[in-house]
Amino acid sequence: MYTLITGGTVVNATGTGLADVLVEDETIVAVLEPGSAVLGETFLAGVDRRIDATGKYVIPGGIDAHTHMEMPFGGSFASDSFETGTRAAAWGGTTTIIDFSVQYAGQDVLTQFAAWHEKAAGRCAVDYAFHQIIGGVDDVSLAAMDTLIDEGVSSFKLFMAYKGVFLSDDGQIVQAMQRVSNNGGLLMMHAENGSVIDLLQQQALQRGDTDPIHHGLTRPWQTEEEATYRAIRLAELTGAPLYVVHVSAKQAAQRIAEARDTGQNVFGETCPQYLWLSLEEQLGAPGFEGSKWVCSTPLRSRSDGHQEHMWRSLRTNDLQLVSTDHCPFCMKGQKEMGVGDFTKIPNGIGSVEHRLDLIYQGVVTGKISLERWVEICCTTPARMFGLYGTKGVIQPGADADVVVYDPAGHTSISVESHHMNLDYSAWEGFEVDGHVDVVLSRGKVLVADGEYHGRPGHGRYVKRGLSQYLI
Repeated sequence: MYTLITGGTVVNATGTGLADVLVEDETIVAVLEPGSAVLGETFLAGVDRRIDATGKYVIPGGIDAHTHMEMPFGGSFASDSFETGTRAAAWGGTTTIIDFSVQYAGQDVLTQFAAWHEKAAGRCAVDYAFHQIIGGVDDVSLAAMDTLIDEGVSSFKLFMAYKGVFLSDDGQIVQAMQRVSNNGGLLMMHAENGSVIDLLQQQALQRGDTDPIHHGLTRPWQTEEEATYRAIRLAELTGAPLYVVHVSAKQAAQRIAEARDTGQNVFGETCPQYLWLSLEEQLGAPGFEGSKWVCSTPLRSRSDGHQEHMWRSLRTNDLQLVSTDHCPFCMKGQKEMGVGDFTKIPNGIGSVEHRLDLIYQGVVTGKISLERWVEICCTTPARMFGLYGTKGVIQPGADADVVVYDPAGHTSISVESHHMNLDYSAWEGFEVDGHVDVVLSRGKVLVADGEYHGRPGHGRYVKRGLSQYLI
């Protein structure tokens, strides 16, 4: 099966140019000069499918390196299953997700990993891989980290918050960091000072401060900066590479930049919500409305300049990529559990469908370049998490994960039109100057002409190698 994408502007992280892309079955086999006759007229006449990309960008399929499908949290489960969440991802041009297998203290890591495989197998519309959350650091879970490397899981997430659920103390963190220093893995960190946050939350409730905005006010930037700095110092001690998830505070981003300037293997991601949304405008909405935007780390104050600093950090590579931390909860029956007590609101925002569009709007407004858009949404996620070459690039030999993106198109985001299993949109009313037109996953057309052509089970599990981004 041959597919030829003609007339488009191919955009890779390393540059942009007019080119035709030839796909054989599941693989890109050639990137050609426009209208090239090198293949011969007879061959071109027999191509099975042609896609006209004239005036449009041809980019690698997006990789969302931080999702939580069906994740248990706060007595509920994320509302997107692997089936609904990956279908929504496909609509938005994301062709690979890296989700999190979850181990709580007292559970066996490998048993949980098998359970997450069972959740995902045969249900995903796009390719998928896993990170492993280590909620209970002990000798058994540390040994399992070595085993998981061979299973294609080369990154492990710990938490410095959520006491009694996920929180690891500094000694446990050092043990896990020592392990990845030896096995080649990457240590991911949720960096917030959980003990301080727990205290501030209880004090707020005692004062009668129960509205959603207090979720943000009791997780001040100092709790993120302090935990980020502490994680960096522990990583320096152990020689472990460190990846800080969902960076929202400019002060935390500054600590990451300082560590990188000394040559330390420290990396950071941010998310669309920390680039476009704020504590004042969304989390501080009247009444209980702000619960729609309760996530951790929290939305930060626009008046303090956090959002602009995140964009600047992406431009300068002080932060390396954008993931979504997609962990959606419906208002009805889920977010509303926190009426009268903000600490009971399930933490999470649904964005897996909108990441490419929302970050492309940064290209439109001059915040980042076109190539940087592809780099932070497609290429660096592949390199960071051991997928590059197969994923994250338009070149011969890569999987035919390809998005045709129309810069002259337009996308209006609304609960009425999104495809996530969610009864509201955190992005209601956002207007994007661009549109995902065609999406291919391993050569299979998932989205074209405003129609969905994918199916559960097309997506397959991808074993990841070690990080290809270390310095």
